[in-house]
Amino acid sequence: MSRRSNPYFQFKQFTLFQDRCAMKVGTDGVLLGAWTDIKNTQTILDIGTGTGLVALMLAQRSTAQIDTVEIDKNSSIQAKENITQSPWKERIKIYHSSVQDYTKYCSKRYNLIVSNPPFFENAYKALKASRTVARHTDLLSPVDLLNVSQQLLDREGRLTVIYPTEAANRFLTLAEKSGFFCTQKLLVKPTPNRPTKRILMEFSQSQNNQPENTLTIETERHLYTPEFIDLVKDFYLKY
Repeated sequence: MSRRSNPYFQFKQFTLFQDRCAMKVGTDGVLLGAWTDIKNTQTILDIGTGTGLVALMLAQRSTAQIDTVEIDKNSSIQAKENITQSPWKERIKIYHSSVQDYTKYCSKRYNLIVSNPPFFENAYKALKASRTVARHTDLLSPVDLLNVSQQLLDREGRLTVIYPTEAANRFLTLAEKSGFFCTQKLLVKPTPNRPTKRILMEFSQSQNNQPENTLTIETERHLYTPEFIDLVKDFYLKY
């Protein structure tokens, strides 16, 4: 669920330049930024921020202080530029680091951690190293993500992620073994007659209820459902 590569992507309240980022603006990130529950949230960590998309969407939706971590140098530089040009630059900080190293020196505990993580395992790798880092689990495995979340979340904190269906089911199993409970789930279908392609999940270490909903993006090519439009209308220019 990616979008055509352009030098920048214009949203209603901010602009994202992406020509130096390994991963461009895509539907996955927009879904994560729009769907994530931000109630009672004062502190957020965005792991693998890329262009800064999810952090900026959450800043638009909340008054939270947001930290972002990005391992790729060029992406972190461009994310910082995008954030600096946004209305919420005073509330967002970016750290060029692996999240594993960041965890070693971070003394904060977050209300919310979000991640649009890499998900390819044992697959053909891109010739460009930065794109491999962004797409493959070598430097941020699901186990790594769960481990750092356990360390960095406060007692009532939540972790929200988006994965392709098979990877999501594997992550769900690993999360349960690590003491996380799935508290919300959204199944994303491209069209009514196609299977679920993405799953958004929220996890907590203190709750165990699992409401499950389904979102269909299009009824047919370029004809978007009212539910999808309602979810993203505060961001996309065309709605």
